[in-house]
Amino acid sequence: MHKAGFVNIIGNPNVGKSTLMNVLVGERLSIITQKAQTTRHRILGIVNDEAYQIIFSDTPGIIKPAYELQASMMDFVKSAFDDADILIYMVEIGEKNLKDEAFFNKIRHAKIPVLVLLNKIDKSDQDFVLEQVSFWQEKLPQAEVYPVSALEKFNIQTVFDRIVELLPESPPFYPKDQLTDKTERFFVNETIREKILLHYKKEIPYSVEVDTEAFHEESKIIKIRAVIMVERNTQKGILIGHKGAALKRVGSEARKDLEKFFRKKIFLELYVKVNKNWRNDSKQLKRFGYN
Repeated sequence: MHKAGFVNIIGNPNVGKSTLMNVLVGERLSIITQKAQTTRHRILGIVNDEAYQIIFSDTPGIIKPAYELQASMMDFVKSAFDDADILIYMVEIGEKNLKDEAFFNKIRHAKIPVLVLLNKIDKSDQDFVLEQVSFWQEKLPQAEVYPVSALEKFNIQTVFDRIVELLPESPPFYPKDQLTDKTERFFVNETIREKILLHYKKEIPYSVEVDTEAFHEESKIIKIRAVIMVERNTQKGILIGHKGAALKRVGSEARKDLEKFFRKKIFLELYVKVNKNWRNDSKQLKRFGYN
């Protein structure tokens, strides 16, 4: 008997979904920062065993869309409901509601197993954790509630074992040596974007898109050329910084992470271009994989 299924992770921004995904898969597939909207795409991470295949899905945090890009991001969340065999609803300790009532109603009336993961319990005390478990059991009586710390990996193995139990019988959906559905260029783009999220404030990180124009792999080195797109000339200047110092820091940190990810030496060239209003341009969004 072989089991396989999609385990889709949803929740508000900054609840730790990407950290959970990386811990469950055992690889750093999703970028992580303290800023909301770090995750823009739906990313699959595949765990293979002789007896099962689990396809974990990390989605953007649930928000009320303010522009076309955010609407496309919420479409990824909607799609996570459509093919889920098991739904993980991740909440932070002390959190009360999803930012979108329609999504919460979908969870409440889901016909599939729902696991509520009460995250960041390492930042709380036992009495409050027990109170929160009771709160969510009352709010979602059909769900199973697990207190966890994704960062500290507390109770994650228990959740993983329960997921394996709940998987439906099925042949694998993907080849057994496949780790994700995303391309190598996608991970280059995301790694660069992560460094921008970490080092720039205000509107800059949200006005940025990264496009890897060249990816040439040789036996001992990968040569990469990537373009960082911003919406205004002023943003371009801030991104590059005095004598190119800010951009150089982004490139240096991204290169180090990419060398760990690909396990090869990386040569990384970065350029910055102005691409006005790309976040509200449906053609551009389609080119960047948003719809």
